[in-house]
Amino acid sequence: MEEILDLLRQNARLSAEDIAAMTKKSVAEVQAIIKKLEDDGVILKYIAVVNPEKDAVARDKVVAEIQIQVQPQREHGFDALAERIYRFPQVKSLYLMSGGYDLKVLIEGDNLKDVALFVSEKLSTLEGVRSTKTNFVLKTYKENEIVYVEDECDRREGVQA
Repeated sequence: MEEILDLLRQNARLSAEDIAAMTKKSVAEVQAIIKKLEDDGVILKYIAVVNPEKDAVARDKVVAEIQIQVQPQREHGFDALAERIYRFPQVKSLYLMSGGYDLKVLIEGDNLKDVALFVSEKLSTLEGVRSTKTNFVLKTYKENEIVYVEDECDRREGVQA
């Protein structure tokens, strides 16, 4: 199973036939393993990874990381508040953290004002949120093991005789 999962992590477009040839398993066996991974919730979704610098819509979006300190709820800990936060459509990722803050949220908005209004009117007003700190993403170099920047120039220094 892990071998098939690794192949799909690298390229989700591989066919069952391709995976069978690479793993020396039958096509039916590969299809059964993939179905089990999907049914068990190991594989949640197949997506295209798009370079945000080359996609006009994504390039114009504003991405912010928000660090949130919260008061955990009795019997629910952080989970109930986290669920309320991840249901907002602006929220792209949400993590429970150790250290100086409790939750890290990555959000996306059409402009700075959208992000500011989301933080001030939606996020900060939630019961249990004690403080927020917002940082804006200026450029993405690497994410989820994918390098987004291209090496466009020769970095060697010229030598003159």
